[in-house]
Amino acid sequence: AEHVIASGYRLLIGLFLAILIGVPIGIAIGLSKITEQVSNEPFQLLRMVSPLSWMPIVVFVFPKWDQAIIFLIAVAAIWPVIYATAAGLKKVDPAWFKVSKNLGASFHKMLAQVIFPAIAFDIFTGIRLALGIAWVVLVPAELLGVSSGLGYAIKDARETLAYDHLTAMVVVIGIIGFTLDTIVGVLVKKYSWQKDV
Repeated sequence: AEHVIASGYRLLIGLFLAILIGVPIGIAIGLSKITEQVSNEPFQLLRMVSPLSWMPIVVFVFPKWDQAIIFLIAVAAIWPVIYATAAGLKKVDPAWFKVSKNLGASFHKMLAQVIFPAIAFDIFTGIRLALGIAWVVLVPAELLGVSSGLGYAIKDARETLAYDHLTAMVVVIGIIGFTLDTIVGVLVKKYSWQKDV
């Protein structure tokens, strides 16, 4: 249980940071063609770099192992959130923005009452993809110098030749990952009202 809690904490914080940073960037890209053009090549370059290849760098940058792992998870998870948000915003009818402006809506009201309700399905879809990527990255990231987490438990079981524990951890990882994906899948279906329009 302690390993599940440790991994869950790192996953939650990393995914939260990816959403917190990724959604605003996705909205900026979706609303502005200039932002899209300026960010396209740098983002595509960074996106193609494996998150695990950052390991030697983050070890020196961050003072604690937990921070390094959270950074790796956030880097892995941010791209689906950004591009799903931007893609969802591009599908919104521009007339909605014109009507809201004519009715005197501020940008904050437009975000709350037009943009977020319109792209909620796309955001949750991006989060679901991000969760899958983050969960896959989590275990090898925890092979760093931490003494807790599912990745550490697998490493410890391998080094002590406890293959029964190793098999159990693999099954647990699969079950937890499936459960998390199912939860986000329910949220995606809940906000898939556009399909019925």
